[in-house]
Amino acid sequence: MQDSKVDIRGPVHGTKDAKRVASGSAVGAMIESYDFIGFGTASALYLGAAFFPSQDPMTGVLASFATLGVGFIARPIGGVIGGHLGDKVGRKPVLVASLLLMGLATFLIGCLPTYDQVGVLAPILLVTVRILQGLAFGAEWGGAILMTYEHAPWKSKGFFTSFVQAGFPVGLLLANLVFLVSVALPGDWAWRTPFLFSAVLVIVGMIIRNKVPESPVFDEVKNSGTVVKSPIIEVFRTDWRNIFRGIGLRVAETAGYAVAITYMMSYIVNHEPPIGSNSDTLLALCIAAALGAFATVWWGRNTDKRGRRPQYIYVCAFSILWAFPMFLLVNAGSTVLMIVVFIVSYCVCQNALAGAQGAWFPELFSANVRSSGASLAYQISAMVSGITPFATTLLYIKFDWYGPAFLFAAYALCGLIAAVTTKETWSKDLRDEVDRITSETANGWAEAKESQKI
Repeated sequence: MQDSKVDIRGPVHGTKDAKRVASGSAVGAMIESYDFIGFGTASALYLGAAFFPSQDPMTGVLASFATLGVGFIARPIGGVIGGHLGDKVGRKPVLVASLLLMGLATFLIGCLPTYDQVGVLAPILLVTVRILQGLAFGAEWGGAILMTYEHAPWKSKGFFTSFVQAGFPVGLLLANLVFLVSVALPGDWAWRTPFLFSAVLVIVGMIIRNKVPESPVFDEVKNSGTVVKSPIIEVFRTDWRNIFRGIGLRVAETAGYAVAITYMMSYIVNHEPPIGSNSDTLLALCIAAALGAFATVWWGRNTDKRGRRPQYIYVCAFSILWAFPMFLLVNAGSTVLMIVVFIVSYCVCQNALAGAQGAWFPELFSANVRSSGASLAYQISAMVSGITPFATTLLYIKFDWYGPAFLFAAYALCGLIAAVTTKETWSKDLRDEVDRITSETANGWAEAKESQKI
């Protein structure tokens, strides 16, 4: 019943702490997403004028998007550090440390002086704290998703990990709700308030995360003496193909989001004449994010029933077809159509892929290098998404909206190719075998507690 690449999935029926771990990881992921993604909203709407003043508004937008990209470029470094520590010392310490670092960096953004106050020092400080955000966010995902995956029952790993993935839309929703409320505040308080509010969320998250137990899979690896001395080197040596496949899978989701959501917000408000206002775009994104939290969980559960790979293939194919209609609908200037575009782009093109990644990525790697492998595949792709808003703005200047549309389609094609070439890790045969074992066990929870059987 063991997959050739996944030698440990944890107890077949999960652990007694599975739900608590999933909820704790989801809350932490929500908080870190609030912090990291809120910067994207601020970049599109405020930071250009505050830190990169220029007579040409587009120059300020480009500079703020470049700073946004710095955080994404730092994420693979955070992924390497977090992945290494996750395989060496455990998943839980990485969870706690990453949340603390993210909270500190985000709070500091709210305290930074602007260009008008300290000149060129202002953007330097902004870039510095953005790098800290990137390191923290890069380390976060691997710990949160693996803790949840390795505690969850075999039959429901897609469902349980989808709650962690749903932390992204919930964090996005919360960040944009705060921005929507703060837009009426005077001066810089419109963008400072959401960053300062992060301190409250981090305190709550630290309390929750300190109570979750370590992964049973990591404990098994440690007790069996199979902890790898250099996980990063080992995973590149044995699983480099899956790392590159994972990067391709992830690019379709995260870089696609950077075009369809992050850049689209800027496109709407900076178009001449503007297609919509800041409030219009924030409202559309809030609606999409609210639905996205439920959509991500639904998509994750769907992979438990039908497999990870088919969902990815169908959604990437749909995204290729969606690339041009989404801009045509936005260009119509209707707020209703704008909301529809954000819902489809987010709840289908992004959430369906994210819902599948939570279980699929860990299943591509062996347990003793899983944290490093999954984190690398997940975070290296972030460099592409990080430079995407900047590159998309340049494409718009050169080719109008056709350039961004082509780029979105290219990312979706990349994901489609990666999905076709990546094997299914939750096949029908395996699902049927797990169903048989589950039905033959009178008390699955008792069996899991007694044997902790792989």
